[in-house]
Amino acid sequence: MSTKTTRRNFLKTTAAAIGMPTIIPASVLGNNGAVAPSNRLVMGGIGIGPRGRKVLACFLKEPDVQFVAVADAQEERREIVRRLVNREYGNEDCYKCRDMFEILERDDIDVVQITTGDRWHALGTILAAKAGKDIYCEKPCSMTVRESQELADAVNRYGRVFQAGTQRRNVENFQYAAHLARSGKLGNIHTVHAGILKLVPDLAWLPGQPEPDPEICDWDRWLGPAPWRPYNKDYVRGRWRGHYDFHGGAGLPEWGSHTIDLLKPCPSSMNTMGTA
Repeated sequence: MSTKTTRRNFLKTTAAAIGMPTIIPASVLGNNGAVAPSNRLVMGGIGIGPRGRKVLACFLKEPDVQFVAVADAQEERREIVRRLVNREYGNEDCYKCRDMFEILERDDIDVVQITTGDRWHALGTILAAKAGKDIYCEKPCSMTVRESQELADAVNRYGRVFQAGTQRRNVENFQYAAHLARSGKLGNIHTVHAGILKLVPDLAWLPGQPEPDPEICDWDRWLGPAPWRPYNKDYVRGRWRGHYDFHGGAGLPEWGSHTIDLLKPCPSSMNTMGTA
């Protein structure tokens, strides 16, 4: 007769076999509401600025997530995240680096949060999937339709879990609005109007400035797959939007992606990871 083996039974029987006392902390076994370390998702972050920190704050509240490392092209931002995580956990364990490949090469990291600018979303996700990581990536998924197709191919090919950062279906008032529409309480819906932010022309490029030390801001890593442009400090401080080598656009890729998200089924049970 076979006996089902669990992590808890394995720990108990192994301790007995080697003559160790079977006094094991409840947190290790997952007792008293704690999550055993073996059941936690170990997480790393890539490109975490102001929006990324809002997403990260949601993950840090989850008892089955352990955030361990951040990669960012800017030292100021990776140091902010390192301090934020260490303050939350009460230790000094969070690792920081400027190269995302240090995160992707770590065997102990299960999942990555990608909250870079738009230009890195598709390529970062594809590289993470190839590295065997599950992914939460901010919207938009990509800069182009073709990039989204390649992203989907990679996630499927490597069997990864992926969520794009469109959270509308997880928010109660939007769920209720979808319920009203699908339940028939609004009657026969024949026309739906949706709006997006005003479309704006490609902004003029900012004047070039001397590049900083790569340890302070790695301009080449920040650019990633985008065409090369001269450095300007305002780009890395958030003024990359409206410059369409860096930005998918405020219309369909940004607010339009929320609209598309609401057209999909959104039962309350579909409360997937990474809700912000």
